[in-house]
Amino acid sequence: MKHPLALLALAAALCGPMAARAELPVGAPAPDFSAPASLGGQVFTFKLAQALAQGPVVLYFYPAAFTKGCTIEARDFAEATDDYKALGATVIGVSADDIDTLKKFSVSECRSKFAVAADGSQAIMKAYDAVHDRRPDHAKRVSYVITPDARILYTYTDMNPDHHVANTLQALRKWRATQTQARQ
Repeated sequence: MKHPLALLALAAALCGPMAARAELPVGAPAPDFSAPASLGGQVFTFKLAQALAQGPVVLYFYPAAFTKGCTIEARDFAEATDDYKALGATVIGVSADDIDTLKKFSVSECRSKFAVAADGSQAIMKAYDAVHDRRPDHAKRVSYVITPDARILYTYTDMNPDHHVANTLQALRKWRATQTQARQ
């Protein structure tokens, strides 16, 4: 009988890569990026470093514009835009959709409240370990809160869109409270 570790190695070799890794850990440096984005149908280049100079960033990845879950999530983020702004945060959604699709999505589902960026090469998704396990041409649904010092404050992965907004807002509120206490 073979050794259990040898059997595991053989299974891994036969089955190919293991399941996708977990998202970036809390405290890790946030990979910098720039990408074509749309806000209210207007195209511009979103630059993470530039956004972080203004405050924290909520970076969320979603599988595809105009699908049921992604529409729900975009509308939830749009409804919470004032809450994010009150906390000094910028929201940016990222998918593999092309910029023409995102121009429409930014107006209709994002309600012209926040930007969505095109990651056709999946460079951003790969940097943030946000490539979907079973559909590698799509992003998995993962949200990050990134502090102005370009560190991961919070991560949340769930294909169900229902709690991404509440959880990222809660993480931002806790962070803001610690920032306020540190200044006193």
